[in-house]
Amino acid sequence: MNRRTSVLRRLGRAATALAMAAVASLVGVTATSTAAQADGCYNWGRNLSSGMTGEDVRQLQIRISGYPGYGATIAIDGAFGPATRSALIRFQQAYGLSADGVAGPQTFNQLYALQDDDCTPVNFSYAEWNRCNSDWSGGAVSASSARFNALVSMWKLQALRRAMGSAPISISSGFRSYSCNSAVGGASNSRHLYGDGVDLVGSHSLCAMAQTARNHGFTNILGPGYPGHNDHTHLGNSPSRSWSAPSCGI
Repeated sequence: MNRRTSVLRRLGRAATALAMAAVASLVGVTATSTAAQADGCYNWGRNLSSGMTGEDVRQLQIRISGYPGYGATIAIDGAFGPATRSALIRFQQAYGLSADGVAGPQTFNQLYALQDDDCTPVNFSYAEWNRCNSDWSGGAVSASSARFNALVSMWKLQALRRAMGSAPISISSGFRSYSCNSAVGGASNSRHLYGDGVDLVGSHSLCAMAQTARNHGFTNILGPGYPGHNDHTHLGNSPSRSWSAPSCGI
C-alpha cells in the first residue's frame, strides 16, 4: 500500500467514526450489542463494561493501555476491572467521547479509526519499531512475545502522541536482538531486547516526552541527565518502575 492510499484510508475511517458518533448524539442512541462498523483488524461484537471478561476485553485493554493515569499500568488479562474502567474513561475523555466507562459503538469506532489492519496504531508501525531483525528473533523473549510487547508499547506511544498535541513522535530505536544491542552498546538488560523499549528523538522536547510518559503506562523512563541519554528519551515496560531523567526533574 502506498503512503497516499494509506493516508486516504485513515482519513476515511476517521470521518466515518466522527459521523457515526454525531448521529448517535443527535438521536440519543445508546450502545447496542453489535459493533457499529467493520474493521480489518478486530471487530467488537458487544458492549463492554465492569465485571465482564473475554478476549474482546483483552483487545480493548491493549488499545487503552496508554491511559492508566500517573505512574500506573493496567493488566492485559481480559478482565474488566476498576483500572480498565478508569483507563477507558481517560481514553474517552481524550477523544471527546461520552466518558461513561462503557465501551460501545462510539468507543469502538474511535478505536477502528486509530488502527491499521495489522492492529498497530495508525501513527506507528512494526517496520519502524524493528529495524534490527525482521523476524523478531534473537532477543530476551520469543519472537511472538517481542512482537506483542512492541504492539502494546505502540498503543501507549499513541496515547502519548495524543497528549502531546498529536504532533509526530520520532523513533530512533525499537526492538533489538542481542547482537544488535551489543553493536550499539546497549545495556545487557535493555528493554529493547524484550520488544517494549523505544528511543525517542527529535520533534518534541526530550524532557516533555519523559515527563508526559509518566501518565501513559511506561514503567521504564530514562532521559536527559541519566548516563548516555542526553540525546534521546527512552521508554519501556520493566517489571518494576525505573524512572530517571534528572535534568527533567524525574
